[in-house]
Amino acid sequence: MVNFSDLQLHDMEPVYVQIVRHLKRAIFLGEAAVGESLPSRRELAAQLCINPNTAQKAFRLMEEEGLIQTPKNAASTVFYDEETLGRIRQEMTGDLVRQFVAEAKENRLTLAEVMKMVEEAWQERGENL
Repeated sequence: MVNFSDLQLHDMEPVYVQIVRHLKRAIFLGEAAVGESLPSRRELAAQLCINPNTAQKAFRLMEEEGLIQTPKNAASTVFYDEETLGRIRQEMTGDLVRQFVAEAKENRLTLAEVMKMVEEAWQERGENL
């Protein structure tokens, strides 16, 4: 079952958006596989101490985005295809890269300087490019 217990809610965006992002991250990291079940809407609401309507809104958005399927009278399960997975990968990394580039430009770094620093940091972590 997909675990939402480690989701730390904050006030900077709607709770239902945070729930959807949490599932996307789990999919992105390979922690949520196709066919894996989700807690019921009531279970999720109780687990996160949120209004059941908020949980319902999160489930509706996850269905609209093609992240889950909910067969009639059955538990919701993770579901995505390659296109959806690609969209999640782009979303999860694209925002990070855009923010990094914006801050690097604000610091008046050149692309060559940034690439050198990225390569050095990557190698410090013991991984090859």
